[in-house]
Amino acid sequence: MKDTSYVWHPNTQMQEWSKFDAIKSAEGVWLVDSNGNKMIDAVASMWCNVWGHSNPELIKAITNQSKKLQHSSLFNITHDPAEQLAKKLVEISPGMHRVFYSDNGSSAMEISIKIALQYWKNIGEKKKTKIATLENGYHGDTFGAMAVGYVPEFFGKFKKQLFSTIQFPTPNQYRFPSHFTSFADYQNHCMDKIEKKFSNSSDDIAAFIMESGAQVAGGVLIYPKQFQNKISKLCKKYGILYVLDEIATGFGRLGSMFQYEEQKSIPDIVAYGKMLTGGYLTMAATLSSKKIYDSFIGNFNDWKHLFHGHTFTGNPIAAAVANENLYMYEKKHLIKKIQKTSKVFEKFYQEISQIDIVGDIRHKGMLMGIELVTDRDKKTPIHPKKSINKIFYEEGKKQGIYLRTLGNIVMLVPPLAITEKELELLLNRTIKTIIAASPKLT
Repeated sequence: MKDTSYVWHPNTQMQEWSKFDAIKSAEGVWLVDSNGNKMIDAVASMWCNVWGHSNPELIKAITNQSKKLQHSSLFNITHDPAEQLAKKLVEISPGMHRVFYSDNGSSAMEISIKIALQYWKNIGEKKKTKIATLENGYHGDTFGAMAVGYVPEFFGKFKKQLFSTIQFPTPNQYRFPSHFTSFADYQNHCMDKIEKKFSNSSDDIAAFIMESGAQVAGGVLIYPKQFQNKISKLCKKYGILYVLDEIATGFGRLGSMFQYEEQKSIPDIVAYGKMLTGGYLTMAATLSSKKIYDSFIGNFNDWKHLFHGHTFTGNPIAAAVANENLYMYEKKHLIKKIQKTSKVFEKFYQEISQIDIVGDIRHKGMLMGIELVTDRDKKTPIHPKKSINKIFYEEGKKQGIYLRTLGNIVMLVPPLAITEKELELLLNRTIKTIIAASPKLT
């Protein structure tokens, strides 16, 4: 078939696809393609949609701002939407003092890394240059983000170009080494490894970077209770900056506004993205504590200021829709709604687990990961010749849902404001999709 499109699609083996369905419109949780077919947006347009599509309040915020100021730089000048948003973010983010804007989550994490490394140089601690992270974490697709969030399946081809990091195991209740007598023993082992390294190398380690609450792209691994809190305490004990990535897990995705507050682990630096604008425009933010920010203050010739900037940093339209989005969180009591709606997932645990190829179900808030295996006893991941993602897209489309998998994990990441009835419909259709896809996977 002759190519009719010039778009190179992300994370896609283009040879598998002869054509791509075109989405022409969307409303609420529904996507509508050019043939009029409707699909539930089960991945919230890559985990960012909050209120559903075509929300009139967000559209109004975009429209009104576009009539006044479409874009203006933050280099030496400012504007009201960016100022209002920064003030609001600091007010609702415990321990944070200043906001640095960027365009996307990867950039927000790159900025976090640069701030953490430069902080130590600014205060005269030049030996602290190493970054510690968790294995299987994910922080974006740019080079710095790949280095601190190294997933071998994604980034193995670039390993030699990435700076080295100190990596620690992430407790995974479904898959932990068999020589440990219990998952609790394995958790203690993981924490012991971190503390031992910190106690021996705290003079060299600048920062510990991790996703907050769960590893999402790494397979929907929900942290055990106290794990994140214990790491934050170790960072404070050994004088290591604590940097959190809330790009995918903050703003209600896991059931709280910010996971670091729920986990009682206030960071020195935190990155936000995805749901900041309700999923309508691209925008991200890196926030720091006062201690971090103050280290960048000095005379010009001290060269302590942060050398980083984006053309569209703090874009007025994006900031305006983000302001409206945050106002709606409060007005509509979204976090409480999420906590209630997310219980619908629990009603389907048993039915999903009875499907032969389902090995494990992991869920928190408005996020569910369903791990598919060929052998339940051996926990052997499914690896068909054709990509699982394509199989599930095709089967999901037949059931009227838009799904995208991560390896052998079926992910459900719906718009946060999805209704209980819509979520039940999504889960019922997901079960039918897994059953229909099973013969093509084994």
